[in-house]
Amino acid sequence: MKICIIGTGYVGLVAGTCFADTGNTVICVDVDKEKINSLKEGKVPIFEPGLEELIKVNIKENRLIFTTDIDYAVKKSDICFIAVGTPQDKDGSADLQYVFDVAKQIAKSMNAYKIIVNKSTVPVGTAEKITHIISENTKYEFDVVSNPEFLKQGNAVEDFMYSDRVIIGSDSEKVLKIMQEIYSPYLRTNNRIIFMDTKSAEMTKYASNSFLATKISFMNEMANLCEKLGADIEKVRLGMSSDPRIGSKFLFSGIGYGGSCFPKDVNALIRMGENNNIDMKIMNAVSITNSNQRTLFLEKIIENLGSDLSNKRIGIWGLSFKPKTDDMREAPSVTIIEELLKRNASIIAYDPKAENTAKNIFGQKIEYAKSSYEVLVKADALILLTEWNEFRHPDFEKIKLLMKDSLIIDGRNQYDPKLLKEYGIKYICIGRNIS
Repeated sequence: MKICIIGTGYVGLVAGTCFADTGNTVICVDVDKEKINSLKEGKVPIFEPGLEELIKVNIKENRLIFTTDIDYAVKKSDICFIAVGTPQDKDGSADLQYVFDVAKQIAKSMNAYKIIVNKSTVPVGTAEKITHIISENTKYEFDVVSNPEFLKQGNAVEDFMYSDRVIIGSDSEKVLKIMQEIYSPYLRTNNRIIFMDTKSAEMTKYASNSFLATKISFMNEMANLCEKLGADIEKVRLGMSSDPRIGSKFLFSGIGYGGSCFPKDVNALIRMGENNNIDMKIMNAVSITNSNQRTLFLEKIIENLGSDLSNKRIGIWGLSFKPKTDDMREAPSVTIIEELLKRNASIIAYDPKAENTAKNIFGQKIEYAKSSYEVLVKADALILLTEWNEFRHPDFEKIKLLMKDSLIIDGRNQYDPKLLKEYGIKYICIGRNIS
């Protein structure tokens, strides 16, 4: 197949690379010349395990091409994927200007029948709008498909190669056969393609992400109640997750969700409801609970260190919104650090992959350590914000020796409270019985 992917952000880059790796000729397009030039050299602007290696291999085999020329890419391709950003607008809705601009550009470049696949996260009804835009700007036949992505950052390549489901929204039998052919290399042992109409496909993406966000906010609310009542949320979680109807995923309490998807998609779903006179009570509560969780965590810090942090040196472990990524979009760390800086704290932080991202956000307002233990030297407190594997089993004796005060404030409930008590470390966590 000859494919073009328009947009080399997280979704477009992973999808394009994985399609190329199964033998397709893929042209990836972006307006950012600097990014395209870097990608041509095999330099990847994001951290995603396994992605850089795949890009280099497929560039070498001439299956993966990077360009800023959308006209060339469309004319050379049979299938055009739209994978541009849909950032949150001021009112919480998805901003579709980039999607619509690309649709118009595709239409003007068409030289034959094309399948236009929307992989961007878009509100219900967007496929119809794309169809209208393209039909106004081309004489050629085409079909528009909704094909939402369900990639988890930090595991995106494997998620794409071994998808638990592929959603295809289209009413055309011809299109369904072609899309099945494209995805068939990833579904050899189990056909997990689900066909539906475009509106249902668009809604599936929002419903899935919003449900997962709901589980997180539910567990955080339960954790706060456990803390007041003397119960332990970790034991409650184990009891809940043993029920197969509930399962074990997304049941961890902490400082809330972040990233580019959950906050944006929850807010967009709320806005879709408002625009159709539906009061999205649950989604509103999910969003409020998530914001409140960061505030409550900050209160724990202030309660233990004071409101004036002028003479406090605070170490931070973890900056990315989740492990195995350098993405800090909507990360709890950004909110927490900004609030600590307002209170004049001196902050030194370490993250295995997100240091450069953090520098773009904080500049020189904070210090950046080269190792996890460097953070601890003469620190008044250690605050854990991202649960990277290397933070799971640290040397607590070393921690106690390096720190000025033995205080760990854990936003991810990583450690055993009884164990830290044995080491003489004061341990503050979320929703756990530490008495």
